[in-house]
Amino acid sequence: MIRLITAFTLTSTLLLVQGCSFSPRAEEKPVAAATKQGEGHSMSNGETHDSAESNPHQGHSMGDEENSSQAQAKLTAPRNITPNTPVTLTIDIRDSDGKAIANFDAFQEKLMHLIAVSDDFQFFSHIHPNYKGNGRFEVEALFPQAGNYTLFSDYKPAGTTEQVSVLKTQVLGNTSPTPAINLNRAKTFGDTKVNLTFSQPTLKAGQEVTLMFDLRQVANNQPLIDLQPYLGERGHLVILKQSSPLTRTDYIHAHAMKNTPPGQAHFMTSFPQPGKYKLWGQFNRNGRIITADFWVNVI
Repeated sequence: MIRLITAFTLTSTLLLVQGCSFSPRAEEKPVAAATKQGEGHSMSNGETHDSAESNPHQGHSMGDEENSSQAQAKLTAPRNITPNTPVTLTIDIRDSDGKAIANFDAFQEKLMHLIAVSDDFQFFSHIHPNYKGNGRFEVEALFPQAGNYTLFSDYKPAGTTEQVSVLKTQVLGNTSPTPAINLNRAKTFGDTKVNLTFSQPTLKAGQEVTLMFDLRQVANNQPLIDLQPYLGERGHLVILKQSSPLTRTDYIHAHAMKNTPPGQAHFMTSFPQPGKYKLWGQFNRNGRIITADFWVNVI
């Protein structure tokens, strides 16, 4: 019941593939970019334009709104995209006058982060495109399964604050039932046990809170001693509010705090609205990325 979108140019940035990690599986493919209100402005020939915007709900200060660039991204993809077939996606980032933005500032060691999630939050992927110069990014993408996806492209035109562009993706095929939400705060991911706790007894909208991930070895329940920096920090955390359609305001990109105890990663943030949110914490165990996902309820 899903259409495959053919070649498109999208106003946000998006790509998908080899990058960080899939959890448990991921998918992507461009289709409609969200505007500030979360609705794409449809153009002919499958084009959709979306001005990038600073995200007011980041886990860190994004700076004044007036400092954000009016960046736009145009995505070009092959006409026919089928599941499990690699395709090359090209993303061109331009300013409000249509001129290519050539220079970008790295943050968390990358020029661009792409977060791709299925709209039911079953699949998550965090990947990084290759910069080709003159505002152009490229990535080889693979769409392993049918479904609707939202992609959050995070980047910083030089001298500006962090920008977020939103894309919608569809892949043709039969979809699977959505599993029930699990609010368990202790989970096991392979040989890693992860416990999630909070600095506040109850998560409340608008209240600052520290999210604490405690990572232990399954074999002996001891704190991990092989936890290494990931993207220049103790860990990486993406938070999304369960919402339809997903927009920029549902996206939180939090940064890890420094000087945490061995085997732990702490993130300070706030949840803008009541509702259910899903968290994806990513951690580096001596070169192997562990993605720990949890649902939380905010009142």
